[in-house]
Amino acid sequence: MMAPCRRNRAVNAAQLLSRRRRGVTDAGSLIRLNTRILRNILLQDNRDFIKVWSKTSKSTIMYENGKIYFENYRNCYSCLHSEPQVLYKLPKRSKLEKFEDALLCQSPLDKSLASPSDHKPSLLTLTANNWLYRLSAETGKELQRVYLSSNHKFRYLGWEVSQETFYVKSVQNKETPLERQAGITHNTVLHLAIFHVFPLQIVGIVEINRKVFGNGVTDVVLSQGVLAVSHSNKSVKLYSFEHIVQRYMTEKLMLGEHSSLLGGKKVGEAPFGIPVNIKITDCLPVLFEVSCTNNGVQIGGYPWHYIYTPPQKNHKGTHRICSLKDNIMATNGIQNMSCNSLENDSIFFHPDDSGRIIHVGPTTINVLKILDELNSSLPSKVVKDFSMMTLRNINPTSQVTVTSSGRTVKRRFQQLDDDPDQETFRVVEYEDELDLLAVVLTNGEEGEGRAHIRLHDNQSGQLQRRIDLHEPWDETYRHELFFDKDTIVHIEQKNANFCCHVYKLKANRK
Repeated sequence: MMAPCRRNRAVNAAQLLSRRRRGVTDAGSLIRLNTRILRNILLQDNRDFIKVWSKTSKSTIMYENGKIYFENYRNCYSCLHSEPQVLYKLPKRSKLEKFEDALLCQSPLDKSLASPSDHKPSLLTLTANNWLYRLSAETGKELQRVYLSSNHKFRYLGWEVSQETFYVKSVQNKETPLERQAGITHNTVLHLAIFHVFPLQIVGIVEINRKVFGNGVTDVVLSQGVLAVSHSNKSVKLYSFEHIVQRYMTEKLMLGEHSSLLGGKKVGEAPFGIPVNIKITDCLPVLFEVSCTNNGVQIGGYPWHYIYTPPQKNHKGTHRICSLKDNIMATNGIQNMSCNSLENDSIFFHPDDSGRIIHVGPTTINVLKILDELNSSLPSKVVKDFSMMTLRNINPTSQVTVTSSGRTVKRRFQQLDDDPDQETFRVVEYEDELDLLAVVLTNGEEGEGRAHIRLHDNQSGQLQRRIDLHEPWDETYRHELFFDKDTIVHIEQKNANFCCHVYKLKANRK
């Protein structure tokens, strides 16, 4: 028997409220309908994004999941209201207790935990004196603290698997000028401490040393179960972190429990912290290796592919897309914008997990997809899904002009593709719940840099609407833009200061 055909028809707000009242149990359907209604409202002509709030700071401003953080994560504002409101302000901290880095943890939905506080969103913060705090994301109240080490200086936090496992990275152990002059070298490069979240629990600390990974190690990143090691010779090598844990872990640790590696002292308490319990003693099997510019290799797509730029100067500006299975380059796998600009073009796998690729240049954004036939001996193929273009004068400026007297004058320079006086792509942001691409463009024709946002449908690239930003946009400074449902956050740096601008979706009063 065939399943009944499901009609794809619009559901208005009244019908949605009626479903809620009747207790419709399919939460997933309600969420999809909610976001569909919000998208339709957002794209209506009688709605607009209005600037409602601005705030400056002398320290870096961060935004994540509806929250804006000031003063090294001490002050938090919520963007859920018509304009940002203070969630909490923590007391000033000494230089030793200053927050160095932070990660926001959302609530786990797939497991029951012993402590009620474990089910609430929390902010993981790393202090300058090696304490890891878990704070309530709503109040800033301390929920848990762990002392890392008195031997290693930890400074960076990063997700290994988002909302599941994170790592804390130490600063690199570099020789002093006197040590280099005396020929003294340190075997240890850095340390990584790996934790599970929900509940917060230690996996272990691993030492990255030159005897195992080579003398030219410049950086280490942990992501999706893979340890990526960058080298000074432009190569990147990937290793299985699961293999490292299974083979080289000397003792399983538990926070607050006694450890023989600490002489019976408790794990995570000062002054002993957490011992190094993952000690790599021999060379590891390399999963994958590639030489690339700036140690930049990206893996994604379906089936798995990787993107890189060869390190040779003659390949500058070209990006290669190859199959991870056999390292064969895809047909049409060399992507080159051939742009003459100060800023390099960028290319990355689409964050919507569709396996597509976004290639951003000053005048063009190409959304590419990878075609691969199952069980075929032919290489995969990269094709264009759609493109977005700037609206600028397509006639190139003539390099030769003739004066009124008939004299020919040849220009000594060529106008750049990202010239501030021309409309230029600057930022691409994806809103996953609304399935929209927000693209920032600048134009300085009026003598002052102005910016606007174009919203495009993520599936077709079709332009949906335009939003003007009120504040000037100086492309010589760093900018970040976040598009989060009914909120747009623009963070800019001006000399030594930072400024945050918030726009909210409101009814148009025209």
